[in-house]
Amino acid sequence: MAGLSAATLPRAASARTNHFLPTTDVHYRKVASYIENIPVPEYQWASEAAYERFRDIKYGVRLHWGIYSILGQPGESWPFLKLPFAERQRYQSLYQTWNPQGFHAGEWMDLFTECGMKMFAFTTKHHEGFSLFDTRTRVRQRANWTAPGGPRMEPCGLAYSITETPFRRDVVKELCDAARERGILIDLYFSHPDWYDADFRPYAFHPLQVPSSNILTDDYAEAKKRLGGELVVVPDPTPAEVTRMMTRHRVQLTELLTRYGRIDMLDLDQWLGPQVWPQLRQTILHLRKLQPDVMIRARGIGNYGDYYTPEGFVPGEKSNTDTPWFVIYPLGSSFSYYRDETNYKGPAWVIRNLIDTAAKGGNFMVGIGPDGNGQFPAVAVSQLKEVGAWLKVNGAAIYATRARDGALWSEGPDIRFTRAKDRRTLYAFALKWSGDTLVLRTVPPRQGMTIRMLGTTEPLAWNPNNGATEIHLPPGLQDESRRPCPYAWAFEIRSP
Repeated sequence: MAGLSAATLPRAASARTNHFLPTTDVHYRKVASYIENIPVPEYQWASEAAYERFRDIKYGVRLHWGIYSILGQPGESWPFLKLPFAERQRYQSLYQTWNPQGFHAGEWMDLFTECGMKMFAFTTKHHEGFSLFDTRTRVRQRANWTAPGGPRMEPCGLAYSITETPFRRDVVKELCDAARERGILIDLYFSHPDWYDADFRPYAFHPLQVPSSNILTDDYAEAKKRLGGELVVVPDPTPAEVTRMMTRHRVQLTELLTRYGRIDMLDLDQWLGPQVWPQLRQTILHLRKLQPDVMIRARGIGNYGDYYTPEGFVPGEKSNTDTPWFVIYPLGSSFSYYRDETNYKGPAWVIRNLIDTAAKGGNFMVGIGPDGNGQFPAVAVSQLKEVGAWLKVNGAAIYATRARDGALWSEGPDIRFTRAKDRRTLYAFALKWSGDTLVLRTVPPRQGMTIRMLGTTEPLAWNPNNGATEIHLPPGLQDESRRPCPYAWAFEIRSP
């Protein structure tokens, strides 16, 4: 596919001839066998202006909040799959205690502003099925895990949402309003699978499996490993249940894109199966009409996605695709709240990964989770505020920058580069203090070139050195306490 010329591609693909997810992307591989590699002709990705805004972000925060936050265990919804049946039943009733009186949307957004974040991603619904927004949809059947004789499906009429809790507030609306007031971009996360709604069986490791799971899902072997113990097998979904599932899936996504103003990113997660891909494709076409410029994450929809998300790692090289990307990486042991505060990675870790990602042309999203009361761990707040202080000094070399061409994004392990979009200003990052001089071998000396360290006002002396540029760092800066920031240092190199 990648070898096709622009002239031979359908209209939807012709605007971006290399808009293909890396074949190594885990979630692409989950759906590659049944989702067409080139979108149907009537589909359009978001506009070039939306792609430009996305690439300008560089740094944001990912927020996982749900019923699992009450328990303070790592792993978001995932531990649910291996709970004993009685504990599953108790878990599904925890929404009745949801009352996070410490939650204040404005305080969250003020914190993110102070920390230098340009966007936030928020879990409107994780795999557990609990909606943190005022959905008008209803779950029509669910699992009763402690029914006499063993688990079985039973009728249900709940929205299973935050409006049925003691809290009763639509936190998605409050967050969107507060973010928009502060100029923070909005990314709403939504899980394709729903483990509370029995209509969604058996997709993406649903705790209820069916006799035809190996046909419907393409991942039955992995599902058996994740579910562990004795599988709960119930009848195959009927055509009416499949229609009801896909209708509720579409209506909930429609609610997110029609009730909260402009949404900058839609953060889809996981996948459904090959049998329902035609319906899911129609949903994606529908969503694109609702908000043509929303950037849609590629999970579960293959190359229909506008961007993809390397998870828990920064790619080692620049991407071989023009599909934008956003690294997602937890600050602690988990994307969600975890009571153990000893595993937070620290500001130096965030800064190094942010620089490395920006140098390769991507964005970096750090993951944290509030507790069941809506409060963030103090250690996470402290570390991210340090990153914010660093960005106040060095943000010009991060935000709205682009990668240098080819392999010029780095020199060895401790030098990274970004550039301004007008290509007249280059930024060099020293990830390690270099002593009296910093030699940049891929920066040819030019007459009239000026160099300064961000956070200082005086230009730095430099001289040519065998085709390289050698920057002289004055004696005063050899004292760590007199440098404008810790961890890493940015040098602005302006051409005449």
